Amino acid sequence: MSSLSPAKDMDARKWGILLVLCGAIFLEGVDVAMLNVALPSIRADLGLSTSELQWVMSAYVLGYGGFMLLGGRAADLFGRRRMFLAWLAVFLLFSGLGGLATEGWTLVLARFTTGVAAAFMTPAGLSVISTGFTEGPQRNRALLIYSGTAAGGFTIGLVAGGLLTAIGWRWVFFAPVVLSFVILVAAAVLVPRSGRPDRSGKRLDAAGALTVTAALVLIVLGVERAAHTGIVLSLATLLAGLGLLGIFLFLERRAAEPLVRLGIFRSGVLVRANLVAILFAAGFFGFQFLVVLYLQELRGWTTLRTSFAMLIMSIDAVLSPTLTPRLVARFGNARVILGGLVLGVLSYGLFLPLGADWSYAAMVPSFLLLGLCFALAYGPLTIVATEGVADEEQGLAGGLLYTAFQFGAAVGLSAVTAVSVAATRGDTSAAVLDGYRAALLVPFATAVAAAVIGSFGLRARRGGAPPAAGGGLTGTAAVPVSR
Repeated sequence: MSSLSPAKDMDARKWGILLVLCGAIFLEGVDVAMLNVALPSIRADLGLSTSELQWVMSAYVLGYGGFMLLGGRAADLFGRRRMFLAWLAVFLLFSGLGGLATEGWTLVLARFTTGVAAAFMTPAGLSVISTGFTEGPQRNRALLIYSGTAAGGFTIGLVAGGLLTAIGWRWVFFAPVVLSFVILVAAAVLVPRSGRPDRSGKRLDAAGALTVTAALVLIVLGVERAAHTGIVLSLATLLAGLGLLGIFLFLERRAAEPLVRLGIFRSGVLVRANLVAILFAAGFFGFQFLVVLYLQELRGWTTLRTSFAMLIMSIDAVLSPTLTPRLVARFGNARVILGGLVLGVLSYGLFLPLGADWSYAAMVPSFLLLGLCFALAYGPLTIVATEGVADEEQGLAGGLLYTAFQFGAAVGLSAVTAVSVAATRGDTSAAVLDGYRAALLVPFATAVAAAVIGSFGLRARRGGAPPAAGGGLTGTAAVPVSR
């Protein structure tokens, strides 16, 4: 897609495009948040175990993360607008089918397919922004508004999920169908057509896509099954996943048109951004999964009360497009990201001594700090992961970032489930609480690791110039690297 006007100020046409793309990422945030608060009701209706319930969430993020790289590549090869519209329609269809599920496996299958649709739709939308808005303040502003809208979707989804689940959990699947249709119509009108990409001698790396997806599924399965099977079987599953990951890298090195050009990983900025994204998502999703189960199943709170209790996290929806751009302009991405990660460590740390009858006031500091963490870290990570990458590889860069987020989410969900199940020795409330407390160490540990990795960006600039507004995890923009 050719670049839009290079003017610093966005015109009405750009605002229209951004509005549609924000609508799509808002849809994705709403969809995930509504399902999150509806999980206990789904478990009660379909008779799912904790492990099976975890797969309702993990199936989506695995489909999302597993096919994200293929989705990014498809956007570059077949046209961003075409991929965005086609897969938004698939998202609409399977979201509706999920609401019709009568057994756990059919719901998991519907969620997996919806995740695959998001895997093609999201990098296409992100690459429209990263190629259609001038790099620098204009693109940064668009990306921060985009990420803030995603946060807003998650926030509204928490409340909407509680309201809809009070009517019936199936409505958390039916409601996105209506929103998807509105966005689909608006996108067909507002997102401009572009010339057909030159695909001479180029093709999709299907073998690479299937190999990396299978690798991610086996790694997540190995983590999740650790509490249910012997150590030998768990390690064998993990090793099989790692083996397939090695095969994927081998295939990519030899492929004429690889799914992932391995040379892109020579950028330390991009690698650090994606590692931080994995750890950040693992902690964030794992923590919320535990909180929902704690409030609804141990404390007996309703879905609506749970939704409003967690609503304070929505502060990120307000701060991401307002405060965060100013902080980035003054301190650079590296410091803002690290500040957010440190707040995440504090948030999870304060929740570790979880009590059986904690008052809401005792939970508020953790929820508030987590909202601040998301506001400071998510948007700047999006900038860092795509900044300085050539236009023809923006789909790949976006695909890598969202793969990192979704793979991290799946691993985080599986890890907290495995630890919780293993540490729960009995059916009493005290035993369940012990399991939750042990599992809360997972998001705390991932947040600490993310902060350590993020701090390397600051170490790299010691003795250097003050950070630029667009500085990444090293304070400078990434540059394209030849293979």
